[in-house]
Amino acid sequence: MTGRIIIDLFTTLDGVAQAPGGPDEDVSDGFPFGGWQAGVPDDAVGKWVREGMSTLDALLLGRRTYDIFASYWPHHTTGPAGPIGQLFDRVPKYVASRDADIDLEWQGSSRVGADLAAEIAQLRSQHEDVHVIGSVDLVQTLLTEQLFDELQLWVYPVVLGQGKKVFPDGASPANLTLIGAEVGDNGAVSLRYAPAPGPVRTGTMGE
Repeated sequence: MTGRIIIDLFTTLDGVAQAPGGPDEDVSDGFPFGGWQAGVPDDAVGKWVREGMSTLDALLLGRRTYDIFASYWPHHTTGPAGPIGQLFDRVPKYVASRDADIDLEWQGSSRVGADLAAEIAQLRSQHEDVHVIGSVDLVQTLLTEQLFDELQLWVYPVVLGQGKKVFPDGASPANLTLIGAEVGDNGAVSLRYAPAPGPVRTGTMGE
């Protein structure tokens, strides 16, 4: 088996991926716009998310996102969010952390991070579709090291001007290939990218 590492992110037009789901999700650095996604509801995004999770068989999360998920999803396995809650509760959860002594109480959770490249190779051999949700710091490492197969961005028509960005200043230059694009019901856009080989090339237009 050669599984895929799929990164899923909700972002603003200016690339902010911090705290889309709720006011208290991540207030680090005084972020005042937690829950910005709720202001632009889009039914198509929900459909895309559900479709994308149909083959999900493992989660790879950063520590902060893991803590948020662990405090929420085990308690939401019924009702409207039940199918996602049941899925997240059932599948293995891999938590990227350098802290070997972290306490991971959510069932099916284990730590990775001692040798991320080797551990991701192992995850590919064990799973079909490993999804990385949120986890911006981890995502930046995966992008820099080219340790992913698909970058799925749901881009909302919102500009915040501050917050943690997917591609901050200093991000590693890289080429990507667009493999899918769809427009939602209320202005959100689904953009799917795969890594592309070779360095970023520069030149003069028209020559």
